[in-house]
Amino acid sequence: MANDKTTEADGRPTAPAAAQAAAVTTVKWDDSNMKSSYANVCNVASTREEVVLLFGINQAWHAGQREVTVQLTDRIILSPFAAKRLSVLLNNLVKEHESRFGALSLEAGRPAGT
Repeated sequence: MANDKTTEADGRPTAPAAAQAAAVTTVKWDDSNMKSSYANVCNVASTREEVVLLFGINQAWHAGQREVTVQLTDRIILSPFAAKRLSVLLNNLVKEHESRFGALSLEAGRPAGT
């Protein structure tokens, strides 16, 4: 008969039970130092080692303007691996949003069909 015990006689976990417990990771999100920022403009730059996301606010963007000033407010620096994970998350989020609310148009921030 197979031994189905999860602990040794002295109370220590058996090797398979210990390996299974170590494989389970719990993520605790600590938002005690989080801040919120609004951005209506985003740009990105990269090197081999990092991806830099720049966020800012454009107060007035009118057709025919020769110069537009964007106030940059936040810079987020990611590893390429974290940037790829973010890309997957954002793609999934946009697909879900469009399936619920309709296609998003990138033309000057106007909703599709207008």
